[in-house]
Formats: sequence, C-alpha cells, structure tokens
Amino acid sequence: MSECCGVNAQDKEQRTLLWTVLGLNGAMFFVEFIAGWIGQSSGLMADSLDMLADAMVYLVGLYAVGKAIEYKAKAALFNGSLQLLLAGFILFDVLMRIINGSQPQTAVMLWVSLLALGVNLFCFVLLSRYRAGDINMRASWICSRNDMVANVGVIVSAGLVVWLDSAIPDLVIGGIIALVIVQSSWKIVAEAKDILTSNPEVASRTIDNPNEGPPSQKEQGAKKQSSSCCGSYTHSTK
Repeated sequence: MSECCGVNAQDKEQRTLLWTVLGLNGAMFFVEFIAGWIGQSSGLMADSLDMLADAMVYLVGLYAVGKAIEYKAKAALFNGSLQLLLAGFILFDVLMRIINGSQPQTAVMLWVSLLALGVNLFCFVLLSRYRAGDINMRASWICSRNDMVANVGVIVSAGLVVWLDSAIPDLVIGGIIALVIVQSSWKIVAEAKDILTSNPEVASRTIDNPNEGPPSQKEQGAKKQSSSCCGSYTHSTK
C-alpha cells in the first residue's frame, strides 16, 4: 500500500516539476527568439530554439511519467530526434547570416542571456535530484545543464563582438550551440534505441509496425488489480 502511494506521489511530483520547467522554457523561447530577431543575434536565435527543444523535451517527458520503460524510451527517441532537427535549423540560420551579414546588438545579447541563465539555473536546481533517474527525467536535467553552457557562451560572445567589432563571435557561438545540441541529443537517441533493441518484442513492434498501438495485456504479462489509499491501480508483473 505504501509503495503504491509512493509511486503515485512521485509521478505527481515529477509532473508538477515538468510543468514548471516547461512553462519557464516556453516563455524564454519567445523572449529570446524575438530578442534575437530584433538584435540580429545568431547566438540568441540558437539559444531560443534550444529553449524550444527543451520545452518539447519536458512536454514529451510529461507523457512518459508513470508509463512503462518502452513508452519512456520511445518518448526519449522523439525528444532526441527533435533536437537533432532543430540543430540543423540553427546551423542553417548561422550559414545564412554568414552569407548575408549581420550586426548583432550586444546590449540585447547580454541582458537577455543573463535572464535566460537565471531561468536555466533555477530549472537545473529543480531537476538535479532526478539526474540519476529514468531516461526522460535525466534528459530534462541534461537539457538544463547544456542551456547554462549556451547562455554563458552568448554572454562571452557579446563581449567579444564589442571588443573585436565583428559579428564573428556571435556566429561562432550559434554554431557551437548547435553542435552541443547534436552531441547531447545523439546520446539520448542512442540510449533510447539501446533500450528498445534490448527488448525483442518492443523492437519488433517499433521497427515492423511503428503505428501499432500499445502491447496487449497478454503481451505485457499477467497483471493484477490492487486497491490502496491511492485508489485502484494496475501493476505489471514480469
């Protein structure tokens, strides 16, 4: 009984936490994207898309909370793939700015990056207790860690733009952020694939018929219904 309550309480706690960091990252995406567009900063634009990717990570993480490991692995696979796609978009934006030129506004870069750093530090502290948890909570913690590195990079690049009187540092940090996203998201994708392939039934279902619904009760194994202070729940036994 106490174990059931503990599991449900943990799921509820994780959902509340993910909704909190989702809201913060979603808000900062709009702030940084608009600021980067107005301030002609590749670094801010890249960091805003990184925020968007993180918001999507948290959203899919909410879907995965309390579900079986195969669902979590598939959610993580989607997260990593999305980040890889956005990283490609960031690199394309940097390339266009190299070709067409840009004049980043350093004051905008500095203050918005400081705000983003504060938000990401707050999220990082909230998520730190789950850094050794399941794959989606760990992915959320990794996202916040990478974001802080990106924020510091944009702050440093703003100073270099002033010192060198050149947009090159801003373009460089935009490219670096994209590469950081590629590196971290590739790890998430690789780990998710490893989990899926380690279970033959899940791997077969994913590869042969990706649109097929969740496994039946027979495939999942015997299930038992129990009741407790948390209400009725279904517990799988393997």
